[in-house]
Amino acid sequence: MREQRDYYVYINTNKLHHVFYTGVTNNILNRNNQHRTKDNKISFTAKYKTNKLVWYETFNNIYDAISREKQIKGGSRKKKIALVNKFNPMWKDLTLDW
Repeated sequence: MREQRDYYVYINTNKLHHVFYTGVTNNILNRNNQHRTKDNKISFTAKYKTNKLVWYETFNNIYDAISREKQIKGGSRKKKIALVNKFNPMWKDLTLDW
């Protein structure tokens, strides 16, 4: 039997909340650390300093997670802001409590 795995769709932003990055991962803490340390120096997240985790959803199926990621990426800035406001109205960096 296959081990149950969680997948995360997440939104990171920069310090002033001007830029959003939406991604999918199976290890949200490790992935956020990669964003913070700028593992890929030429990546979008390194260039725009989007290393503040402000929203995420958990999935048991990678295909559902990828579908949700695409839905969010295809949505407007206004919809992304609404997602964050509902889930995290203070726009706190969620990794600070982990």
